[in-house]
Amino acid sequence: MSTPVIQVSALTKSFHRHGQRRLVAVDRVSFSVPQGQIVAFLGPNGAGKSTTIDMILGLSSPDSGQVNVLGEPPQKATCSGRCQAVLQSGGLLPDFTVRETIQAVAAAHGARGRVKDMIKRWDLSSFARRKVGKCSGGQQQRLRFALAMLSDPQVLILDEPTAGLDVEARRKFWRIMREEADAGRTIIFATHYIEEADDFAERVIFISEGKIVADGPIEKIRASVRGATVSAVIPHASMKELAGLPGVKNVSMNGDRMTLDTTHPDDVARYLLNRTSAYDLLVSTTSLEDAFIELTHSRDGKAKDVA
Repeated sequence: MSTPVIQVSALTKSFHRHGQRRLVAVDRVSFSVPQGQIVAFLGPNGAGKSTTIDMILGLSSPDSGQVNVLGEPPQKATCSGRCQAVLQSGGLLPDFTVRETIQAVAAAHGARGRVKDMIKRWDLSSFARRKVGKCSGGQQQRLRFALAMLSDPQVLILDEPTAGLDVEARRKFWRIMREEADAGRTIIFATHYIEEADDFAERVIFISEGKIVADGPIEKIRASVRGATVSAVIPHASMKELAGLPGVKNVSMNGDRMTLDTTHPDDVARYLLNRTSAYDLLVSTTSLEDAFIELTHSRDGKAKDVA
């Protein structure tokens, strides 16, 4: 098995507030990310997403635990340009023009030959001579994308990447990100847009109160929360037989239509189609938003590993 691009092991980070109890922002978080995967990092405000991202980038150090990016300490991977980030704000000089900003960063990375390509790829030509401080929030965000890609990084860490972008720019951004992932680039993004995670991520990591509460492919996370419903018209069906299938929690009948609540919808659907006379089969799953709400309000402290 190849070495993960990102390896986070038992990461813990706390903060001390004057006159208050110690706040544990990240509590023994562990996960790994293989090359070329697009991972959504979801959680409510204050869940620990940004603190975790800061430690992956080497911007802060954990109290305990370890982070490795591309097999080395995060600071080294970031400084070399092999790991890059697009954060929500900051990092831009308002008195430089857009072109001057790109040229300066390109010079630092030995990437002067990529300046024209980045300006074109991120639609910066129309305001390349404008001072950064005069650019809109969406224009500044597109500039950040261009800067992050100058060093041709292997890993991209994105914090609310489409904030400030209009619908068209958002679509183009995700089209480019898919192309980058297909080319082998690894992408982790934190977002409040649940539909973006649903549409573009291969995997979701849910974090709540500093702990990972679920980690896995989106469809399996949906099924693991409230399961899925599989219904079909099944003449002469045996409720006892169907209730005994793995993952089936409940079976109900309305005429010849049977409805099964299950945590294994694919297996149940396959069984019905191959082993019974079922037809008119329907499968419905929990929405990612419903899963988000239920998982981030869980109080049992146990993570769901549904990989």
